[in-house]
Amino acid sequence: MIPRYFTAAAIVIIFISVFLLPKSSLKISIFDIPVKQIKANNPLEVNPLPVANFNYQNPQGITARSAIVIDSKTGVTLFEKNATLKHLPASTTKLMTALISLEKCSTDTIITIGEFEKEGTQMGLSTGDQITVENLLYGLLINSGNDAATALVTGCAQSPNNFTASMNQKAEDLKMKDTHFTNPTGFDDDPQYSTAEDLAKLANVAISNPLISKIVKVKSTVVTDFTGNKTYYLENINELLGIIDGLEGVKTGQTEGSLENLITKTTRNGNSVIVVVLGSEDRFTETQNLIEWAFNSYDWVNPSR
Repeated sequence: MIPRYFTAAAIVIIFISVFLLPKSSLKISIFDIPVKQIKANNPLEVNPLPVANFNYQNPQGITARSAIVIDSKTGVTLFEKNATLKHLPASTTKLMTALISLEKCSTDTIITIGEFEKEGTQMGLSTGDQITVENLLYGLLINSGNDAATALVTGCAQSPNNFTASMNQKAEDLKMKDTHFTNPTGFDDDPQYSTAEDLAKLANVAISNPLISKIVKVKSTVVTDFTGNKTYYLENINELLGIIDGLEGVKTGQTEGSLENLITKTTRNGNSVIVVVLGSEDRFTETQNLIEWAFNSYDWVNPSR
């Protein structure tokens, strides 16, 4: 029996999807969603629901070890490949670092830079610099600054162990069941791991924060220290910014062990998808392909109350 809250138009679309499309071409219909999920997630009752259309066919040529595409508003999975495979997260870790920093510090807190991480990507800090938490977050998320990450840890937490404990507690709160953090930068470490599925959850929560959402979509900018005398030039590593219609960031990551990682959010016509690729040989091309695939393969049906 078709639920009463669907409009006549939705009923027609779902009827076509379920009964007329070949089963092999159909990724998801409303009837594929468990009843418990419909009842548990209020967004499914009020947000447009992605339904596979006549263009649907499985994405091809995905080299990433792990990948997932989800509808941001409902959490419905549109595509997955080894989505629960534990993988080195690299600098996608910094989304969690940003969340915990904002929980422990106000954005206008001024941090005096002491010792900081000098390996890997940097925003350009020097010992003795005085800089606000907000500007450190710009350096963390745009330049993927490891120096910014460690500065936030020392400035906002009692100890590095206290900070990582908060990261892991937050992961538990977000039901990131296959995630564990040991450092805020994303450096390779066997006990530090996550999954495409978990990182999609993290990204969805992170970008619900207005400041993080604002920062991750910035292609390039300039920030200063508290005195205004020192300037930091920041350039986003995400090559898709300004190239893909509707792309809103989110975070890159790359190490020798992780290969190429990328999390993105893209919004078109009010509908948003989050794409995560981990261990890719070409993260930007594969992400672009998955974004276009999602919007070409799905229509969003508007249920009514």
